[in-house]
Amino acid sequence: MINYVKNENGPTLGYSQTSGVTIIEEDGLFFKDLDKDGQLSKYEDWRVSPKERAKDLASKMTIEQIAGLMLYSAHQSVPAADRGFFASTFGGKAFSESGAKSWELSDQQIEFLTKDHLRHVLLTSVQSPEVAAKWNNEVQALVEGVGFGIPANNSSDPRHSSDSSKEFNEGAGGHISMWPETLGLAATFNPCHVRQFGEIAAKEYRALGLTTALSPQIDIATDPRWFRFNGTFGEDSQLSTDMARAYVDGFQESVADREIADGWGYDSVNAMVKHWPGGGSGESGRDAHYGAGMYAVYPGNNFDEHLIAFTEGAFKLEGKTGMASAVMPYYTISVDQDPKNGENVGNSYNKYLIQDLLLNKYGYDGVVCTDWNITHNFSGKMDLFIDGKPWGVENLTVEERHYKLLMAGVDQFGGNNESAPILAAYQMGVEEHGEAFMRTRMEQSAVRLLTNIFRTGLFENPYLDVEETIQTVGNSEFMEKGYHVQLQSVVMLKNSNQLLPLSKQATVYVPKRYYPSKKDWFGNRIPDRTDYPVNIELVKKYFNVTDNPTEADAALVFISGPESGIGFSYEDVESGGNGFLPISLQYRSYTAELAREKSLAGDRSYKGKNVKTHNECDLDLVLETKKAMNGKPVIVSLLLSNPTVVNEFEKEVDGILVNFGVQDQAILDLISGLAEPSALLPFQMPANMETVETQLEDVAHDMECHVDSVGNVYDFAFGLDWNGVIKDDRVKKYARLLVK
Repeated sequence: MINYVKNENGPTLGYSQTSGVTIIEEDGLFFKDLDKDGQLSKYEDWRVSPKERAKDLASKMTIEQIAGLMLYSAHQSVPAADRGFFASTFGGKAFSESGAKSWELSDQQIEFLTKDHLRHVLLTSVQSPEVAAKWNNEVQALVEGVGFGIPANNSSDPRHSSDSSKEFNEGAGGHISMWPETLGLAATFNPCHVRQFGEIAAKEYRALGLTTALSPQIDIATDPRWFRFNGTFGEDSQLSTDMARAYVDGFQESVADREIADGWGYDSVNAMVKHWPGGGSGESGRDAHYGAGMYAVYPGNNFDEHLIAFTEGAFKLEGKTGMASAVMPYYTISVDQDPKNGENVGNSYNKYLIQDLLLNKYGYDGVVCTDWNITHNFSGKMDLFIDGKPWGVENLTVEERHYKLLMAGVDQFGGNNESAPILAAYQMGVEEHGEAFMRTRMEQSAVRLLTNIFRTGLFENPYLDVEETIQTVGNSEFMEKGYHVQLQSVVMLKNSNQLLPLSKQATVYVPKRYYPSKKDWFGNRIPDRTDYPVNIELVKKYFNVTDNPTEADAALVFISGPESGIGFSYEDVESGGNGFLPISLQYRSYTAELAREKSLAGDRSYKGKNVKTHNECDLDLVLETKKAMNGKPVIVSLLLSNPTVVNEFEKEVDGILVNFGVQDQAILDLISGLAEPSALLPFQMPANMETVETQLEDVAHDMECHVDSVGNVYDFAFGLDWNGVIKDDRVKKYARLLVK
């Protein structure tokens, strides 16, 4: 049961009847007695600034409590899974056997919230908005009764992706509003859309009990092969800077009566920008989630450009909150980018990158949180996603890693539920620097962490009205706005002879698509299948549909970009190789004849090796459909996560639409002319794999671009509308003369 107390000229207080919290009245105003001592402490006084409240509370906390505040939980699903990566127990039993309600806390959650004093929880999947709200209230009631009553700062990775098969209508509602992926937002070339997304997403986050977003991802994606490319705003630093600023402003700023102070308030969500100092230059496009991809390289001496989206975007906001409230360094070792100490260690461990550059040179004063699992031990398996990632410090103990991170300037440890290693690191610091020094160091982090909680009003009322949550999350207004931006995120690359839009009376052939068996990120096997790649019932609302290509006026072929793996295989090791393979952006088999003789970091060359894509069958589908249509038009809808070599099929087809994650309906609205394409490429489309192989990992706009059969160059900021090549103000602002 939640009690509420209204201040006439102040916040409404919410507290649980079971927490032991009572209300203090002073000068006709009401305050929560969170520490239960009968006195109004400075940190309990909502009239005091968040920073001063944070300083007061930090000074009162034990080292054990501060250590708990510095933890950021491993991924939590609600309810917890019975087995696998997100498994937990309820009364010692799996959820399905326990009789627990979906919103009840797991045994592990209760333990880390009470025993380890953890207050930052990362949520993954939730069963529904209702369950999320009830779970939040359970968490907040528990922690309110412990110690100083510090509320939980629940958080999420991005969760507004589109379910492609779902149909939108004017009354559409759902679990959460659906928007393009980050790369799709970039393709709009419109920061106003991104600002609007942030404002709506923040309202939905708050209704779910989430007050920190582990986003945006503002790495400059200068290597086209990187598998996290789709989470970025593309390869251009100016576009990424403007989008980053708009995103953070949208998430963090509260206005009017929702504002508490300085732009922060009840609609605010802390934005944790990632990944300092940029993770988009992994050698040969490999990613640092894997041991195979631990190195970021800078053959173009272009390190500084990767900072711009941070220093000129996320750290220089237009809104009153000023700068992103948290930042996450990436896993990678930024090779030879530490001129002071010469250390080649993971970015969070590097004192020069964190303390000297981020905190001192650029004056950043928010929370610095490591990426997940970097203090955990590495198994030695180069292709394992679920593993420790202590790159460059594998020889240190877990406790020594925590200490090194503390001394580098880090405030928080991602993916860690246990405080013992932090306490051990504290003792190491006491032995080296003395207790006073280490107490000050720990309080420094505590103030930053607490400030972000105070700013969002959680200390006054962390509880949710379940019915209000249900009405807010995924409501029809938010869904409509998200869908509108989806329409503006699709790039039309080709439209031979003004084929598009198709008439309503057209008969279309949609070939079924083969999906080969594969493993997901966590190693789970996904079986193969053959199915329609689009909601075929939805297609029938737009066109006549036939399974016979001889009866069709045009074919609609839905495929995805090439998938060739992470750039490493133990099969190569078993054959006597070093395990490293090329990452390909073409569908057919690729041999890396132009790769480096010697890699820039370690023994990782793959020159002369061959790799096959997982979905070469997508190319076959296009070419077979072209043959079956016997000269009649073929239109390709291409879902991309990375730039792609399209010269294997472009000349064979008549229309190409590229999307970065939208509903099928958005594609069909564009094909049928209910909406007009307006998006632009947020990256270059390479002419071939040779230009991909020889481009520099840290340099943008350095590839030869594909030229199609009608002479259009698929360069950054290229796109078509019904009238031809788009040459509007967006193109004038962001396009540049590229040196080839």
